[in-house]
Amino acid sequence: MKKIRFSLKSVPLMLLVLTILTYGLLIPWIGFYWDDWNFAWISHFLGAGEFIPAFQPFRPFLGPIFTATTSILHESTIGWQLFGLLVRFLLAFAVWWSLNKVWSGHTRQVLTVSLFVLVFPGYGQQSVAFTHINQELIPLLAYLFSFGVTALALRSRARFIPLTLLSLALTFLGLFTTEYFIGLEIIRFFLIMILLADASPKQRILNTIKHYSPYLLLWLANAAWLTYYYRAGGYHSYGMQGFKLLGTGQMAPALLEEFIGTLSTTGFAAWFQIFRVLTQPVQSLSFWLSIGLVALSFGAILFYLLRLDFPDANLGDDHWALQALGLGLLGIIAGRIPSWVAGLPLSLDFSWDRFMLSMMLGACLFLAGLIELLIKSDARKFYLVALVLALSVAHQFNTTNSYRRDWDQQKSFFWQLSWRIPAMQPGTILITHELPIQYESDLSLSAPLNWIYAPKPGSHQLDYILLFSESRFGQPGFPALLPNQPVDIPFRTASFHGSTSNAIVFYFPAQGCLKVFDPVYNNKKVFANLPYQLTNAIPLSDPSRIQTHAAPPALPSYFGSPLQDGWCYFYEKAELARQDGDWSGVAKLGRQAAKLGLVPEDDFEWLPFIEAYARTADVNEAGRLSLNAAKENPLVGPGLCALWDRMATAPQVDPGKVQQLLAQMKCQAHP
Repeated sequence: MKKIRFSLKSVPLMLLVLTILTYGLLIPWIGFYWDDWNFAWISHFLGAGEFIPAFQPFRPFLGPIFTATTSILHESTIGWQLFGLLVRFLLAFAVWWSLNKVWSGHTRQVLTVSLFVLVFPGYGQQSVAFTHINQELIPLLAYLFSFGVTALALRSRARFIPLTLLSLALTFLGLFTTEYFIGLEIIRFFLIMILLADASPKQRILNTIKHYSPYLLLWLANAAWLTYYYRAGGYHSYGMQGFKLLGTGQMAPALLEEFIGTLSTTGFAAWFQIFRVLTQPVQSLSFWLSIGLVALSFGAILFYLLRLDFPDANLGDDHWALQALGLGLLGIIAGRIPSWVAGLPLSLDFSWDRFMLSMMLGACLFLAGLIELLIKSDARKFYLVALVLALSVAHQFNTTNSYRRDWDQQKSFFWQLSWRIPAMQPGTILITHELPIQYESDLSLSAPLNWIYAPKPGSHQLDYILLFSESRFGQPGFPALLPNQPVDIPFRTASFHGSTSNAIVFYFPAQGCLKVFDPVYNNKKVFANLPYQLTNAIPLSDPSRIQTHAAPPALPSYFGSPLQDGWCYFYEKAELARQDGDWSGVAKLGRQAAKLGLVPEDDFEWLPFIEAYARTADVNEAGRLSLNAAKENPLVGPGLCALWDRMATAPQVDPGKVQQLLAQMKCQAHP
């Protein structure tokens, strides 16, 4: 029986299949994250052309890219995620195509680099598609293809000039649209030197300088542009930490420390984190999905690699390994330059891992060179490469799964918010200290907030804003957390104008339901266990800004259908009824929830129902729930004591029963 063999023509298809396996399995269940929301809001309400002025002070060459892509995809979450798959595939293909033009006799090694680029675990923001496709991935794609076109120009003398012009155009797109990739240009110099290896050492250097000079001039023009931009543009606030070290005597130690940290993080830690998929709890579904994905990927990749026909000698090559190691090391360090100069941290955590994109090619060359140098058996190399790829596939799947959970949390948050706040007065600031939503900021969530509560096409005025008390108030450019402080926030070409006295303070816990704070029922005394960054804002909360009798807002289709059979639906509706003083309505909602067997995750959520039962002549049930809640969670005690303290003067409640309950809960009795 004839063995199955694959030719090199199958490589693009294999890269596409691996892209889908790595990033595409959960696409129907993920959505918008981080700045995606801002851009989706601009596209929906102001139009694709608005990206030109929106990016005028922030990377102005990016505006046309956003305009072009958004004119096609608009605000489709599925569309952007599928486009992200395509771009990620093209990145790997660009590396495969370009490096083969440089190392034409090393297709096996080049394929390894391409596969590593495809699954690179140091970058975990593939799901933030709308933002990063436009801001980084398209420029990086142009840059990677420019390397191959440069090589093709040097190998095709008859087409040298047009191909060089094409390469310069691609380089312009990669350089001027974003500052991320200014350090990568040094790689081109050494790629040209590799291509000119047949000349004598002296002539080789002279020829390299000659052929590199057009790219150097373009790079210098970009450097001049960036110098102006950093001084006058929107990123001046980053502080330029690298430049601050000049002349201080700390440059050498700082550079050494940065070199070691960058190499450690990008060259090693980024790859070692793939083994985390094996440390998940064995009883979790995620663990077994990860193990299954590792096994499937490992078997399929190994089967393919062992049956792929390479035209060149499929032997180890220390010379190529040393070239890859050197270029990889250079690419890692040079790729770190822009973020280091800007004083930004290097981390594998969201959202700083986006800077790994500029070091990705270097990290993949470095690992491929290391494997080539240390392992001499081709079969063992295939096994190791397949294992690294399989673990990386599972790692990226788990990362995407965390975005899926985040999307579920976003939907839960906005549905609960709409139940509790059907409408609110324009100019309202929503304040909390943080949210259990990992991949969004407060300002990015302000986009869907206005989309829901103030859907006004063409308007550059935001009616609402969401702010985190911990990271905003008292920081440069933001007021103190005090009454009557003006709040003016730019939002690309739009803006918000309001006051700290027009605020609603809320809390959305990881376990439990959204809570709007107020001076009586949900105040600092009741929630004394919460962080001070949140409770210190409670005096600013004005629930009267909520229009309790308004029709509920229409949420965008992204958020799916409401789940009106869960505890939080009844809790939010009960809180809204309590705000109106409709205690019988609160009690009715409580009994409906009880019939469905619903109970809260957070015992604080018993409070409105307990008070409603007490005020509607069901003191026994109110007392029973109070004692159970106090036993389950002592932290709810101050809220229960305050509640029954109010009941001591309520005409419909027996004072003796109140005093008995206050004593049982060890509260100070009402005088």
